[in-house]
Amino acid sequence: MRADARKNYDQLLTVASTVVAEQGANASLRDIARRAGVALATLYRHFPTREALLEALLRTGFDELAARADELETSSSPQDALALWLRECVTWAHEYRGVTELMVAAIEDAESALHASCVTMRAAGTRLLTRAQAEGTARADIDGTDLFALVGALSWLGDQPALAARAHHLFDVIADAILTSTTPHGG
Repeated sequence: MRADARKNYDQLLTVASTVVAEQGANASLRDIARRAGVALATLYRHFPTREALLEALLRTGFDELAARADELETSSSPQDALALWLRECVTWAHEYRGVTELMVAAIEDAESALHASCVTMRAAGTRLLTRAQAEGTARADIDGTDLFALVGALSWLGDQPALAARAHHLFDVIADAILTSTTPHGG
């Protein structure tokens, strides 16, 4: 990629991160291009669809969450690793309003640009869950798909104005239902 094209690509992603955080997953592509200081055609040259832009934007976050799961797997107890990763995952997903619906749809659609990233993130959470289950500190009757669904549900709560104030409390309730220890996992 030429240096000027790389600069435009990076600028579009930086601006898209801000705009999607402000406006949600259905943010105006025209607004993203305008704020990035490029023509709309330049945005479409790099990202032919909204999903392609979101995939590029979200892939970094998914990769960071997968790497964080690896780090927690070696640095924390299974129970703490799962609780911390789950909280970080929900916080990250909530950062981009409306992305939860895309994630849930993409995990089932192998043709989606977001599919591979969602599968990687779900696999990272599944490893943490399986490790905690093997230790006996997580319920044995849930799997990675359930955990992914709970991330989506907990993220969705934060997007609802009437429920946003309850989101942290409800996270703690769900975490305590997943983790079998009597130690509270709130934070």
